[in-house]
Amino acid sequence: MSRTLQLTEQLISLPSVTPEDAGCLELLADALTPMGFACERLDSGPEDFRVRNLWAKHTATQAAIKSDKPVLVFAGHTDVVPPGPLKEWSSPPFVPMHRDGKLYGRGASDMKTSIAAFVVAVDEFLQATPEPAFDIAFLLTSDEEGPSIDGTKVVVETFKKRGERLDWCIVGEPTSVKRTGDMIKNGRRGTMSGKLTVNGVQGHIAYPQLARNPIHEALPALTELATTVWDRGNDFFPPTSWQISNIHGGTGASNVIPGHVVIDFNFRFCTESSSESLQKRVHEVLDRHGLEYSLVWTIGGQPFLTTPGVLVGAVQAAIKDETGLDTELSTTGGTSDGRFIAQICPEVIEMGPPNASIHKIDEHIAVADIEPLKNIYRKTLEQLQRQQTTLTTAA
Repeated sequence: MSRTLQLTEQLISLPSVTPEDAGCLELLADALTPMGFACERLDSGPEDFRVRNLWAKHTATQAAIKSDKPVLVFAGHTDVVPPGPLKEWSSPPFVPMHRDGKLYGRGASDMKTSIAAFVVAVDEFLQATPEPAFDIAFLLTSDEEGPSIDGTKVVVETFKKRGERLDWCIVGEPTSVKRTGDMIKNGRRGTMSGKLTVNGVQGHIAYPQLARNPIHEALPALTELATTVWDRGNDFFPPTSWQISNIHGGTGASNVIPGHVVIDFNFRFCTESSSESLQKRVHEVLDRHGLEYSLVWTIGGQPFLTTPGVLVGAVQAAIKDETGLDTELSTTGGTSDGRFIAQICPEVIEMGPPNASIHKIDEHIAVADIEPLKNIYRKTLEQLQRQQTTLTTAA
């Protein structure tokens, strides 16, 4: 059994459903400490929803008064989504099992294999390169699948206050489609939700002249919002999308005009629009239609984009060398903790195994994908080492 597979199985066996870490971070800290990492816990949140966060930095940097080396961070989450009905699993979700060349267990693809591959790849790299030209760190949390309030988000705020420097970040999200390395995410759309309450006047449905139907009044504005072209996207992002997710109105009786209607909607927006500009345009539409309303906004994350450069180039070269694939750059899909890290790190990408089984019953990963994933991470480190050594020599 390879070291990567062994560590993956150890992590899967720990039932770390959000926000529980179930000992994953202790296991990882025990692996990183002998490699020369100083491990710092930055736990956060109330006692009944305590989030565990680990910041591990190579002690070569910790011991220095000031390091001017660039910093590469491997970021990920130890928490997993609930397994769902246990009787529907072919084997217990927190007992790693092998069948037909696949490793089954909750977190196998999202994203305990990536974390194990991070650790082993860094160990192999440091054994061959004990004094790298850049510093290496890990940022791991137990709150990515949940509210994402006291995890990476709060760690980033701590880093802002103390001036922690990050230059490159690889998030181990499962980004591949068919083969490990066939797709990486070099950005993500922003997400912003709105809860719109349109007020009317409740009354008897037989006397509409004595009432004011907020559903009828809201529909023209909603139609305009649904047909608005918010932007046209760009070379990396599709156009911004506005979608209604829920509409709640009425008393439950068929003869009562409701007094208000509540509409939940969401923007998935690209770098061509900002949260401020989108909010302004929505209010303009609602005001123009003369609605009596209130609107509460929730910003889940701003969009980020890493254009091809040092990090993207290193990962692309590593994937090509290990698999022969010309990887596809993509910004599709949902959000990740990359949206928080991008606030303090100029180059953030996501790269991990195939994602076809994530969050599903019988989540799994092909065993044949595990060592190539670890090798891609290690070869990325080697690519960055060659780049930085060349720059240092040239200087």
